[in-house]
Amino acid sequence: QVQLVESGGGLVQAGGSLRLSCLASGNNFGIYDMGWYRQAPGKQRELVAGIVRGGSTNYADSVKGRFTISRDNAKNTVYLQMNSLKPEDTAVYYCNADHPFTRRNYWGQGTQVTVSS
Repeated sequence: QVQLVESGGGLVQAGGSLRLSCLASGNNFGIYDMGWYRQAPGKQRELVAGIVRGGSTNYADSVKGRFTISRDNAKNTVYLQMNSLKPEDTAVYYCNADHPFTRRNYWGQGTQVTVSS
C-alpha cells in the first residue's frame, strides 16, 4: 500500500515557476514508476511527466523544455519543477505511483496550480 501526498501548488503569474512535491509512504518507493498528471476543468486527466525506477523520463509535448521531473528515493519523494508557466498549465496536478510488476496503481489527492495571465 502506498499513500501519496502532493504539495507545492498555488497561484503564480505567467512566466513564473513552481515546484511540486509528492511524498510517498510505504516501502520500496524506488521500485515504483512515478508520474505527474493534470486535469483542467472540463478536460480529461493527462500525463504531464513520468519517471521510471531506472531514472528515465518522458514528458508531454506541451511541457517539454519547461518542466522537469525528478525523484529522490532516499526521501520517498518525486518532484515536478515547472518553469515558464502558462495560463493553459492551470489544472489540478496529481501524483501517481505504478508498480511495474503487480501494476497496482495509486493516486494522490491533487494540488491546484493556477497560472494568471
